[in-house]
Formats: sequence, structure tokens, C-alpha cells
Amino acid sequence: MPQQAERKALAKGLKQLNENMVTLAELSELAIRKAVDSLTRLDTAGAEEVFVLDQEVYGLQLEIEKTCGDLIALHAPVAKDLRTVTTSLKITTDLDRIARYAKDIAEITIQFRGRGPDHFRNLGRIPRMAELTIEMVDTVTQAFLDRNADSVRDIEVVDDDVDLLHDEVFHDVVGYMKDGSLEIEAGARYILVSRYLERIADHAVNIGQRVVYMVTGERVPRIRAAERARQESP
Repeated sequence: MPQQAERKALAKGLKQLNENMVTLAELSELAIRKAVDSLTRLDTAGAEEVFVLDQEVYGLQLEIEKTCGDLIALHAPVAKDLRTVTTSLKITTDLDRIARYAKDIAEITIQFRGRGPDHFRNLGRIPRMAELTIEMVDTVTQAFLDRNADSVRDIEVVDDDVDLLHDEVFHDVVGYMKDGSLEIEAGARYILVSRYLERIADHAVNIGQRVVYMVTGERVPRIRAAERARQESP
């Protein structure tokens, strides 16, 4: 294939890849937003919609994986183009996992069917945790779409806040179960929701770090919260 035609074919493939990645990011973010809203309002119909979104995400993930494989095999991209392809391939996994955890939250919403008005009180810090997690997903997906590495360099700081809330939710729920104000089965489900949100935040961190690599070629080291605190202390 002549060089000019080869470049044109590669550009067309990359454009299609980017369009599919945009759709995948939008679907995954919609899934977590709808899952959290459904849980808060105990909206089982909304929860059912999350299951559909999860299937759409999975189907699109498979399509993107094939596109990435074809681009590498047929066009042998290099430098930034290669980083775009390989990073997209990895980010699809994170976005699929985010949608899968959204589905897990939706399943818990359905399990809570018929609970009384005490449900929202028992959520405790979970709504705040969900808000931060959704903000993280929104930030990293927008960074990917805009190819903006600077906006996600400190994403782990927000993840620290989510981790802290996860610990607090666990201790709160265990306390409610101990004093008998919350059924053990319901408490276990709230803890699972907190865990799913914490894992979604971790996948958001993965996406953020991969965006930095895609844009700059720089590998961002993973630093634990305790180590960051020691580095920042005078």
C-alpha cells in the first residue's frame, strides 16, 4: 500500500477508535450515575436500565478490542499513535469494569425492593462517596477525550478521599449492626456498595494514569496515601 494511502487508512482507523472510545466512556459514566441514582431512590426500573447499559458497554468493548488489534496488525502504528491504540485497549477494560460495578450496585438496589424510608438514613456517607467517585470518572473520561494529562495528574488525591469514606462507611455500618439499628443482611449490602464505589475510583485512577502516558509518554508511579503524606509533611 502506498505510504500516503497507508497514513490515510491509519488516520481513519484511529478516528473510528476515538469515536467508539467516546461512546464507551459515555455509556460507562451513564451506568454509574444511573446505578447510584437508582440506589438512592430505590428505583428498580432505573436499576434494570443499568443492566442494559452494561451489556452495551461489553459489546462495544469487544468491538474496540478488534479495532485495536487490526490497527496494530495492519498498520504498525508507532510513537504517539501506538500509545493511543495500546492505552485505549487498556482503558476499555477499566470502563467495562466500571459498568460491571454499576451493574452490581443495581442488583443490590433490586434486592432492597420494598424497604422503608429508613433506607436513605442508612446510606450515611455513601452518597458523598458516590458523588466523589462519579466526579473522578467524569474527570478522567473528559481528560481522555481532551487528551489533557494535566487535569488528572493528581487524581489519586481524590481517590484518597474515597478510600477514607470507604473506611468510615464500613465502621458506621458495623456500628449500626452491632447496636441492632440495622439488619445484618442490609448492612452487608451497604458495605458491598461502598466497596464497589471504592473499586470504581481505583479504575478511574488507572484511566487517569493511562491518559498521562498516552499524551506524554510518561509513566506515573503509584504512591500510597501514607507515603504521599510523608512526602508532603515538613
